[in-house]
Amino acid sequence: MSEETRQQLVDLLPRDGFEIHLPHKVSFAMPLLFSYGTLQQEDVQLSTFGRLLEGQRDELLGFEQSLVRIEDPQVVTASGKTHHANVTFNSRKDSRVSGTVFEITDAELAAADRYEQLAAYKRIAAMLASGKRAWVYVDARSAPGPS
Repeated sequence: MSEETRQQLVDLLPRDGFEIHLPHKVSFAMPLLFSYGTLQQEDVQLSTFGRLLEGQRDELLGFEQSLVRIEDPQVVTASGKTHHANVTFNSRKDSRVSGTVFEITDAELAAADRYEQLAAYKRIAAMLASGKRAWVYVDARSAPGPS
C-alpha cells in the first residue's frame, strides 16, 4: 500500500473516541527491503531516498556472498571498484548473509529499483532468519527462479 493510500485511510478514522469497524482486514504493512551492501551506507540512503533509513540486523537464508564483475567502464571509473558485492542463491539451510532489513515506502522501493538497475540487479523476495519475507537485490544473471 502506498504511503498516500495509507494516509488517506488514517484520515478517515474518527478523532473523537468512536470506534470504527472495517468489513475486512486492512493491512498497513510497508515493504521490507534487505540490504547486504551499499544501501546500508548513509550517503547512499540520502542520495537514493532523501533520508536515513532505520533498520534491524538480520540474515538472508540460502545465499552466500559473491562478487560480480562490473562491465561498464564508466561505473568502474566512478566507483573506483571493478566488482560489485552480491549474493548467490545456493539453497543450503546453513548459508547466511548478514545485513539489515529496512521498512520503506512503495516510492522508496521504486527508488531502490532505479539505483540497483545501474548494477544490473534484479529484485526478488527472500526469507530472512527472523522469519520475515523481504525484497533483496541479486545479480540478474544468477537470480533463482520465481519466489
